[in-house]
Amino acid sequence: MLSRREVLAGMAAAALFPHATGESRMDQRISVVTLGVRSLEAARRFYGDGLGWKAAFQNQEISFFQCGGMILALFPRDGLAEDMMADPATFGRAAISLGYNVREKNEVDPLLRRAVAAGAKILKPGRDASWGGYSGYFADPDGYAWEVAWNPQWRLAADGNIYVH
Repeated sequence: MLSRREVLAGMAAAALFPHATGESRMDQRISVVTLGVRSLEAARRFYGDGLGWKAAFQNQEISFFQCGGMILALFPRDGLAEDMMADPATFGRAAISLGYNVREKNEVDPLLRRAVAAGAKILKPGRDASWGGYSGYFADPDGYAWEVAWNPQWRLAADGNIYVH
């Protein structure tokens, strides 16, 4: 006979994982991107004051920015390493870039300039791309690379969601 605790645990698991069939399945989406930052206050100023983003939630330990259907989180670098159970001394970054797509080609360069005014460094100025669009890169104050791109092959919906044609 199952205990009350085992029954409740089973009910909770069924509610949280309704598609569970004994086989693991992961929906094709990204829910949260967390950036480990040296200074939470400096990162908040860059994204909030500099880029004009509004935090959906923040406290002394973390900031969350609603970005369409996902969240960008800012978390102190050492705290992120600790949360991952990684050694902060050797904790590094993966070679990735974050992307911000615009609706029109002429929106790329002004956004790159705004990022620089907020404290970013240009990695690559805006230019025509081999894939038919226009893009440039900046690094935020923690060194995270952002591509600002216009891609005529993709559709950017009114709500900011992007779709490959």
